[in-house]
Amino acid sequence: MIQFVDDNKDQPFFLFWTTPIPHVSLQAPERWVKHYVEKFGNEEPYIGDKGYMPCRYPHATYAAMISYFDEQIGKLVEKLKQEGIYENTLIFFTSDNGPASDGGTDSPWFNSGGLFKSEYGWGKSFLHEGGIRVPAIVFWPGKIKAGTESDHICAFQDVMPTLADIISIKCPPTDGISFLPTLLDKKDKQKQHEYLYWEYPDPKIGNKAIRMGNWKGIITDIRKGNTRMELYDLENDLQELHDVADKHPDIVKKFYELMYTSTTSPENPKFIL
Repeated sequence: MIQFVDDNKDQPFFLFWTTPIPHVSLQAPERWVKHYVEKFGNEEPYIGDKGYMPCRYPHATYAAMISYFDEQIGKLVEKLKQEGIYENTLIFFTSDNGPASDGGTDSPWFNSGGLFKSEYGWGKSFLHEGGIRVPAIVFWPGKIKAGTESDHICAFQDVMPTLADIISIKCPPTDGISFLPTLLDKKDKQKQHEYLYWEYPDPKIGNKAIRMGNWKGIITDIRKGNTRMELYDLENDLQELHDVADKHPDIVKKFYELMYTSTTSPENPKFIL
């Protein structure tokens, strides 16, 4: 990253960094692992029974990965400041999914999901809020007031239209919607999705979910033959604890129809649900 900035600092550039941490396997610089072993004390080793490599200090190592990640971002910011381009740089920080539960990670121990459940079945690889609602932080000096928040509902397909909008070029065909008006605090000009739809074709489980306004419909265990949709009112039940599908058959029917019309046939048959 530092080299890339060096090579492109005299012209506009776009840097897309998909770091592999804190993804498993649990691996981090020894100095950071020791730092957290001293904080957490002794712990049971991870022997590799949930995939990936064994790890002597899984909690300490996972925390070390986060701190190493933070350190790397700090070095990037420091470089931007050194080159005098920090104030003219737009930084997006986000994640592709919620907390994991394999490879020795222990998301509940860290409370990684915050308000949402993060154990197996509720975080990564699943379409509950703990699996798909992720952090999104945007830094843009002079454009975005520090500390502001937004409840605008968007997803990753909206990133490309937003970036295209920022630099005033035509976006390639997409079902995304630019959220630049939200970034600029021009809510009256912000277009909204009618609904958002997800498919996750996990080979053992298989999930589908749809979000429209405050309503969330989700079908789990599709690979096991389940077709029943659960329905949640996220305004009053953000943790998805109370299935109200039986009370709102009209919404469930509409969501089934939208799922059907939103599905496209994937080239890889393993992705078919």
